[in-house]
Parts: sequence; C-alpha cells; structure tokens
Amino acid sequence: MTEYKDNVTAIDSLRQKYQELLREVEKKIYGQEQVVKEVLISIFSRGHCLLVGVPGLAKTLLVTTIAEVLGLKNKRIQFTPDLMPSDIIGTEILGEDRQFKFVKGPVFANFILADEINRTPPKTQAALLEAMQERSVTAAGVEYKLDEPFFVMATQNPIEQEGTYPLPEAQLDRFMFNIMVGYPSYEDELTVVKNTTVDKEFNLKQVLTAEEIVFFQKLIRKVPITDNVLEYAVTLVNKTRPGSSFATEITKKYLQWGAGPRASQYLVIGAKTHAVLNGKYSPDIEDVKAVAKIILRHRIIKNYKAEADRISIEDIIDELLKN
Repeated sequence: MTEYKDNVTAIDSLRQKYQELLREVEKKIYGQEQVVKEVLISIFSRGHCLLVGVPGLAKTLLVTTIAEVLGLKNKRIQFTPDLMPSDIIGTEILGEDRQFKFVKGPVFANFILADEINRTPPKTQAALLEAMQERSVTAAGVEYKLDEPFFVMATQNPIEQEGTYPLPEAQLDRFMFNIMVGYPSYEDELTVVKNTTVDKEFNLKQVLTAEEIVFFQKLIRKVPITDNVLEYAVTLVNKTRPGSSFATEITKKYLQWGAGPRASQYLVIGAKTHAVLNGKYSPDIEDVKAVAKIILRHRIIKNYKAEADRISIEDIIDELLKN
C-alpha cells in the first residue's frame, strides 16, 4: 500500500480514487449516478446500506459491480421464505474424525449482497444483526471474527408488494443509509437497453484493495469537524423526537417516533465522507444536509395523522432542514 506523507495528501489520493471508482462503475451502470455516490459514501464511512426499489432497476448489478472495482471478496445471499439462519452464518458438521467442525457460511466475505432481504422471515433477518453490528458471528458458543472491511448491502422490494416481511426497526437502524432507487430517465433507459441487448463485454479495473479501504475508513474519522456543524447534526436529530424540547410543530403533529443517537453519529461520519469526496478537508452544514435524508428516512416513524394527510417522511425531513 502507498505511504502518504500526511493526511492531506492521503485525502487528495482518496478523492482521486473515488473519481476513478465512479468512472469504472459507470461503464456498467447507467442513470444511477446519485445512487452510486451514496453507496460509495457508506462504504468509506464503514456503514451498511439498504437499497429500496421495485425489481428490475439493477440494484443487484450495482452492488456486484462496486464489489468488483473495489477488488473485494463478495458473496450473494438470495433471501427466500425458507432460508434458515445457519444458511447465512454457517453450521457445524460431524467430520471424518468424529469431531464437530464449523463450516463457514456466505457471511464470511468482505462484501455481502443480501438480495431481497425482506422476502425472508424475521428469524433469518435477525441472523445478520450480530454480523452487521459486531462484525463477528457466534456459532455453538464460539465467536468468529469477520474480515475487514465488511459491508452488508441489502436490496429490498417495496413493502406493499406481496410476500414481503417488513424489517424490524432494530435491524433497519443497523443500516447507515436507506437509498431509494428510482426508474431511470428515458434517455438513460435507451442507453441501458442499447448496451445490454448486444454482445458487449465490460472490462472493469480494480481501483482499490481491501487494505486501502480500511486505511481510508480510518482516515475519514480523523477529519476535523467544527462545533457548530456537530451541534447542527445533533440538533437536527433531536428535532425528529416529538418529546424533545427541540421538536418543531411538524414533528409534534406528524411523528410518532424520532431517530436515536446512532443517527447523530452517522450524520457526522457521513458529512465528513461527503466533504472529503467533494473537495473539502472539513465538513460544513451543507454536507450534513446532503446525507440527512438517506440517514433519517428509515429512522423516524409517522403517526396516523401523517398517513391521513398524505404527508411523506421526505416531506417532514425537508421541512426540518428548512427550519
């Protein structure tokens, strides 16, 4: 790995690598530039990511493409109604020597694609919790550490579709970002169809190594942040809590539950990463605002009044950011 003379030089290098990553991913993914940027921010922030959208929007292709250009060992877990926890973390089998040995499951990789995570029952969804939070799994009372870096990128179909199990709040909170993947524009869809219906191969270049990713994740945490930006992030989260002294009128009227302290932590880390990748050496309030929606979207819960008035979570977050 390259040695850098100081943190500023290292940050400049990260920014350069980030641009290379975008160029490589865009060889294969069209019309989802913002989604790609948000996924990369979560990776450098050492966070997990949930991609939500209807089938056929290349969510799975996006994740596998990013894993390829990052040069990481990746595994795909297709979540189905009959998937068991042992199918994810592994199981003990009786060997030829009549001793039990642990056979590792697909979670033992750097980059996990949890495909259609809400197609499987809560018991199996919960099997990912320890891995995502502790970066380890426990089987038969023995703890096994997972390799670094470790990311879970989960795809989810909209809850309204048949055969889905809503993710419990505890598991949703483990995801740093909740990214909505929308339909491509007409021009982008033309490009997608044109490039995917011919015999065309894409040669993607590996841009980073696992060691470099871990180094840059630690570097992000060293980025300085001023008190007023830190206070803005924590105040914004407190504004989402109906019982807080910071609660606004829209919060009291439309929210049942607000975001917890983990949201404040993620706002600060996300703002640092967003700043660094966009040419700054320290985040400002605009960087917090840039990541606020994808961090708060799945952490605040509307009440019946919001449903009746057809007020969305995004409307509420926009209003909080204006204030």
